[in-house]
Amino acid sequence: MRTTTMIYSAVCLICAMFVAQLSSAAAAERPNIVLILADDLGYSDLGCYGGEIKTPHIDALAAGGVRFTQLYNSARCCPTRASLMTGLYPSQAGIGDFTTPKPNRKRGPGYLGRLNNRCATLAEVLKPAGYGCYYVGKWHMHPETGPIKRGFDEFYGYTKGHSHDQYDADYYIRLPQGRNKEIDPPTDQYYATDVFNQYALEFIRQGQKTDKPWFLFLGHSSPHFPVQAPAERADKYEALYRRGWDMLRAERYDRMQQLGLIDGKHWKLTPRSIVPVDRDDIANGFSGQPNPAWDSLDEARRHDLARRMAVFAAMVEGVDTGVGQIIKHLKKTKDLENTLILFLSDNGACYEWGPFGFDGVSRKGTTILRTGAELRKTGGRGTHQSYGSGWANLGNTPFRLYKHFTHEGGISSPFIAHWPQGIDKPNRWVRDPAHVMDLLPTLIEVAGATYPEKQNGNTLTPLEGTSLLPALRGEQLPERTIGFDHQAAHALRKGDWKIVWSKRMPTEIKWELYNLADDRCELHDLADQYPDRVRAMSAEWEDWARHVGVTWEENKTKGP
Repeated sequence: MRTTTMIYSAVCLICAMFVAQLSSAAAAERPNIVLILADDLGYSDLGCYGGEIKTPHIDALAAGGVRFTQLYNSARCCPTRASLMTGLYPSQAGIGDFTTPKPNRKRGPGYLGRLNNRCATLAEVLKPAGYGCYYVGKWHMHPETGPIKRGFDEFYGYTKGHSHDQYDADYYIRLPQGRNKEIDPPTDQYYATDVFNQYALEFIRQGQKTDKPWFLFLGHSSPHFPVQAPAERADKYEALYRRGWDMLRAERYDRMQQLGLIDGKHWKLTPRSIVPVDRDDIANGFSGQPNPAWDSLDEARRHDLARRMAVFAAMVEGVDTGVGQIIKHLKKTKDLENTLILFLSDNGACYEWGPFGFDGVSRKGTTILRTGAELRKTGGRGTHQSYGSGWANLGNTPFRLYKHFTHEGGISSPFIAHWPQGIDKPNRWVRDPAHVMDLLPTLIEVAGATYPEKQNGNTLTPLEGTSLLPALRGEQLPERTIGFDHQAAHALRKGDWKIVWSKRMPTEIKWELYNLADDRCELHDLADQYPDRVRAMSAEWEDWARHVGVTWEENKTKGP
């Protein structure tokens, strides 16, 4: 009897070991995932999208992976994050326009101002599939629904606000509560972008010590304002940007053609974009007018502006440095081949406020003109500045307008996917339209995860996004309709056709119509030529808005 029992136990042990090995093998086949989100990075700021900023490590990811030409966002930081994190439109996830502690109940559940309980986050989907989940950087989906509450195992960064001083060490926190900071530079040496990069490596190492695949979300606050970087990093860019935004836009446009990203027939370089209508002190005296010609500005103003953009470029380069550190580590640990790395931006470049930018935390329209020895202090400790609408127009080359708007300049993001074991044909452009809400369905398919019907007793909203894995493998995505809304700016894309309702313009606002296959840069409004199409698509936009919980009736004077 004892012998039989021993044999039975041995067989059970062998079976258990076999099952464990199968489970371990299955986990090994699933990729690790690194998702890197830059903040307010323009469509063409990266070198691999035509920019003059030095981004060799991100460019290397592009060369070894794929680049999308039509990845759409939700026009602003937190709505995009809500959409990316949940696979839904922002209003379906509860952040229809912005985070807030005092939601406007009249606008409905889409404007809760935080993630609602009818959506699941990337971590809440990947963790049950066996992934360790880590988050670094900017959260911006409301601290009440912070990263640990929404499924992440470890966090370093900030959960309050849309941006913060890069040098303010005490503001950045480690979660869960009680965790000691593994990385804690002296206050006088602290710079958030660098520390975020270091924590990305720390959390990757923690994930590698487990027997599970891991997922890292690196949400940089760079290069969002305040534009801040150590002076020596910005120095090398100052002479370059003294050449001005007009010349650099033309050069970007030429490089974009050389890269094969655009062609000169269907992508025309737009004129300098309008400065949105606002108070003259905020718009720097250019309210409703085009950004000024660079050569029309006096020398002192040009030097001030060049330094601001040099600091912005240094912030982008700091993000790239971190990408290089991650790649180097993954190569060293032999994990690069089976790690899916995704890199994108949350919206178009940020115009706030006018062509000269702003100074000060209050952002009330004050613009300091730095000259002489003070110029090099731009972006240093104690400063809080933006770079302005002229440079944002450069960042969105060749498109019109900026973040906040639903023209292509506001909602088009660079997007790179790198995965040696999963992408057979690298260094190619993917030209199918896609949206940030597609990332969760993509990662579900990649990870072998399942989107739940219920969570914590709540019925979840079905996913709106679609997996991009076929596009990564060289297959064409099916045609579909994508809707947009952000604070009275609306759009609907259906196939190659797009309607746009703008805001804060000096002329009458009405539905515009573009054929993006012929006119990606939205230079030729066809609304008068095809009024029936405009009526049909605007009605479809209203149906879409009702479906996803967008409310616009209270903006009747500003919206459709």
